[in-house]
Amino acid sequence: MPASPTVAPSTAPPRPVAGHADELVERVVAWFAGAARDLPWRLPERTPWGVLVSEVMLQQTPVARVEPAWRAWMERWPMPADLATAPTADVLRAWDRLGYPRRALRLQECARAVVERHGGAVPDDDEALRALPGVGEYTAAAVLAFAFGRRSVVVDTNVRRVLARAVGGTALPAPSPTAAERALAAAVVPDDDAGAARWAAASMELGALVCTARSPRCPACPVADLCAWRAAGSPPDAHAGRRRTQAWHGTDRQCRGRIMAVLRGTAGSVDREAMDAALARPGAAAGGGTRSAAAPDAAQVTRCLAGLVEDGLVEQDTAGAYHLPRD
Repeated sequence: MPASPTVAPSTAPPRPVAGHADELVERVVAWFAGAARDLPWRLPERTPWGVLVSEVMLQQTPVARVEPAWRAWMERWPMPADLATAPTADVLRAWDRLGYPRRALRLQECARAVVERHGGAVPDDDEALRALPGVGEYTAAAVLAFAFGRRSVVVDTNVRRVLARAVGGTALPAPSPTAAERALAAAVVPDDDAGAARWAAASMELGALVCTARSPRCPACPVADLCAWRAAGSPPDAHAGRRRTQAWHGTDRQCRGRIMAVLRGTAGSVDREAMDAALARPGAAAGGGTRSAAAPDAAQVTRCLAGLVEDGLVEQDTAGAYHLPRD
């Protein structure tokens, strides 16, 4: 998820040009107090590690799929030291179908770095967080806000959409964040730590539940009367022609997902003949999807296996068979 840079508490930005920004924040935060989903990584007993794990899992993955996986993960590896020493194959099996399994490898690398550099405690410093494997601007800002209650500029796709509509008057933000968009996001964030953390969570929730991309629930929005997009007559997406739709069925990504599903389902190695047979099995799940998928051709399987080996997600033994990494 793209995000604007984190802003330290001591360098508060100027107040926003939009005169209703303070009221916007106040209303969204008040709405959040009664509308927030009861998610485990928001509970008072949450840990910084639990928040970090949730943020990595939630990247391009719906909450409904993440929540049960997060609970199982945290029960098994409640602290960075637990994950750091876990067998990589177990980590990949536990990741299951959350998608982008390289995130699981980065999360384990992150756990090892936390143990080696910070004595097993997730750091509360932006620079130290962003130096961890797999932690970028957005994740560092989110951990500072949601784990430590610190002022940071947390901007995911939901927040971008809320600000684009409520303040910018556009249906959807540009495909890539602009400098002006980043400046606006930083300017809207309240100056104090607690207020900034509440705004981060509340604006994300508003975008996820009400100000959705395809079917916004404007009558249920707490700031509908302040929304510049509604005031402009809800014009269509000005950037529609620049947006790319991601294909899925028949892609290498789907093929990789199906290969990983086969390997997660066995404790041993799978030779190429058995792999091809498994991928051709009628009714086989489409790499995390729900409908069946046609068998990939031999060249695609070869290409995807090579990519998985290169990424460290799969290993090949001396007999040429494939298996999950063995530590």
